[in-house]
Amino acid sequence: MSFEAWLAFSVASIFLLIIPGPTVLMVVSYSLSQGKRAAAASVCGVMLGDALAITAALAGLGAVLATSAGLFQILKYIGAAYLIYLGVKMWRSTGGVASTVDMPSVPAQQIFRDTLLVTVFNPKGILFFVAFLPQFVDPARPTLMQFLILGTTFVVLGGINVLFWISMSGGLRKMIKGPGALKHFHKVGGTGLLGAGIFTALSGRTG
Repeated sequence: MSFEAWLAFSVASIFLLIIPGPTVLMVVSYSLSQGKRAAAASVCGVMLGDALAITAALAGLGAVLATSAGLFQILKYIGAAYLIYLGVKMWRSTGGVASTVDMPSVPAQQIFRDTLLVTVFNPKGILFFVAFLPQFVDPARPTLMQFLILGTTFVVLGGINVLFWISMSGGLRKMIKGPGALKHFHKVGGTGLLGAGIFTALSGRTG
């Protein structure tokens, strides 16, 4: 794999990662409600989730998902159900940023678990890695090392992307003054997660 191919992969990954999705919604919500202490758990959860998805893809699970409708549907419904559960939980949450006394504290383990599961329980993500990574691999060179480099690059960029959204939400957090403002954001974010879960459950195998 040439440096040009790696650079093209990195640029493509950045554009793909920066598009907001369920993981970004959750990261931003936790950052708004929990502040900087949610950063490390969110970054670790997303990076481990990406690493597991890439490992599963390289281990052949992507090929199985592409040919087994039953397994694909099972994983899809698990991911959709978890998104819906988190959406309902976020939608019903309360608490204001301005008042740290009234703001419920979420354990780092829970933040890590939620971001990890939302990232890894996405069969389309595994299929994406199967279809995306090989486009930048030189078949004339050892493929394992190339996949390792590309996978590591994506995981690191995913962590940087999480830090970017946490930084962006940090500025938004300073602008939220009333205790009802975060509650409204939670409803918006929860609705987004609910919509993502419902869309995932109803979407076709190739949608």
